Amino acid sequence: MAPPARPLELPPLALYVHIPWCEKKCPYCDFNSHASAGPLPEKNYVNALIADIKNDLGWVQERKISSIFFGGGTPSLFSGHSINAVLLAAEELIGFEDGIEITLEANPGSADQIRFQSYREAGVNRLSIGIQSFNSDHLARLGRVHNSRQAHDAINAARAANFAHINIDLMHGLPQQTNEESSYDLQCAMAADAEHISWYQLTIEANTAFHSHPPELPAEDRLATINLTGMDELESGGYRQYEVSAFAKNNCESKHNRNYWEFGDYLGIGAGAHGKITLMDRQTIVRSQRTRQPGDYLSQHALGAVRSKEIPFGERPMEFMMNALRLKEGFPATSFSPRTGIHNDRFLQSIHDLEAKGLLSMQSGQVRATPLGYRFLDSVLERFARRDWIDASEA
Repeated sequence: MAPPARPLELPPLALYVHIPWCEKKCPYCDFNSHASAGPLPEKNYVNALIADIKNDLGWVQERKISSIFFGGGTPSLFSGHSINAVLLAAEELIGFEDGIEITLEANPGSADQIRFQSYREAGVNRLSIGIQSFNSDHLARLGRVHNSRQAHDAINAARAANFAHINIDLMHGLPQQTNEESSYDLQCAMAADAEHISWYQLTIEANTAFHSHPPELPAEDRLATINLTGMDELESGGYRQYEVSAFAKNNCESKHNRNYWEFGDYLGIGAGAHGKITLMDRQTIVRSQRTRQPGDYLSQHALGAVRSKEIPFGERPMEFMMNALRLKEGFPATSFSPRTGIHNDRFLQSIHDLEAKGLLSMQSGQVRATPLGYRFLDSVLERFARRDWIDASEA
C-alpha cells in the first residue's frame, strides 16, 4: 500500500544565483568554485543567468520572489552593473515581494567602497562578508587572499556604502587555533556591530586540498572549549542562535536561509546551482541542477540545459526534517503536511516516539530537537529515512 497523500501547498519562492569564480581556490572549499584565469566572461555569464530565469518561468506558478542570494565562488568579482542586470531581469520576469531580502557574498580581497556602493545602488540590501578570521596567520593557513587589515576595511567599506544588514562569516577549529584566538575573532565581529554572524567549525571535506594534505586541527577537548566559550560570548553579546551555525541580533535573521530550512522553494541559476520546486499540477517536488563547469554551462545555457529529478515520496520526510531540525526553535508541526504532501498522522506518531526517548520535544504544536536530540541528530533523522517511513505507513 502506498503511503497516504494529501495535497501539497505552494511555499514561498526564493532565487539563488551562483557565480562560480574566485581569485584563488581555498584548500578547505568543496563548493563549485574555480580560480579565475584572466578576464571573466561577465557579460556572457549574465546573459546565461537571464536565460536561466526565462527557462524556469514555468516553475514560478504565479509567485513573486521573497529573497535572492548571490553566492559562489566570489560574486563580488562581478560589477554592480552585472548584478543590477540580473536583478532587473528577475523583477521584470517574475516580480519581487514587498520587503525582499537581496544578499550578495563578498570577500575582503575584492572589497572596496566604490564596488560595495554599486551593489547597494543595484538593489542589494544585505552583504555577507567571508572574513573567516581576523588573524592574519590563520588566514594564510586557510589560503585566503586577504589579511586582518583588509577584513576590517571590508566591514568599514560596507558601512560606508550604507549597508544596514551585514553578515560576517567566521570559522573556528582552525589549524593551531587557541580558544583565545577564536574568542578574538568573535569579539571583532561583535565590535563591528554585525547584525548577523555565521560561526561554523572547519571540517575537512572530500575533494579538497585539505583532504589530500590534512592540517593538524585542534584536539576534541579544545574544540569543545572553543565551542562553549563562543556560544557564551555570542549570547552575552546579544546574538540569538536560531540555527546550528547562525546567530542574529535585532531580529536580523537570514530570510533566504530560513526558506531553505523551512523546506520552501527556490530557483537555482548559474553553473552548478541547485533548485527545489513544488509542482502543483503534478503534485510532486523536484530538485534541479545546472551544469557545473562554467565553460560547459556557457555553451549549453541557450538550450535550457537543466537536470531535474523528483524527490521520491518516501524521501520527503527525511528531506524536510534534515532542514527543519537545524532551526533551534524548531518548526510548527502543521507545516509538515503542506510541504511534503504526507498526512500528519504518520508524522506525529514518529514525533511522539522520539519524544518518548527524549530526542524531540513538541510544545504548543512546535517541534524541536532537545539537547540530547542535537547530540544524536543522525539517530533522530534515521526515524524519517525512506525505508523506515514506508514500513511505518504500511504497518
